[in-house]
Amino acid sequence: QVQLVESGGGLVQAGGSLRLSCAASGTIFSINVMGWYRQAPGKQRDLVASITSGAYTNYADSVKGRFTISRDNAKNLVYLQMDSLKPEDTAVYYCNARVNYLYYWGQGTQVTVSS
Repeated sequence: QVQLVESGGGLVQAGGSLRLSCAASGTIFSINVMGWYRQAPGKQRDLVASITSGAYTNYADSVKGRFTISRDNAKNLVYLQMDSLKPEDTAVYYCNARVNYLYYWGQGTQVTVSS
């Protein structure tokens, strides 16, 4: 069984920063893509950023230049550094990873940005 556990969410003022972490654990043979999604109340879950095992990254247009995704392949960790946060970034952030050719989700962590 594979688990993804996020941490690092919280309340921050607009313009501030937060760093999210996600740790994959369990029986892991390979992790291809790791990424972060977010879901605001009443909205669909959307991709924020993703990173492949070869460090190729992809970002939603709304976060380009403000968020940075990175990963530690040796420790099965993925990070999301979020700078210049805006109230519209408020959402539950979910970690997603393709582990052993199957996709898994974390439980989510709340990020709230006050104006």
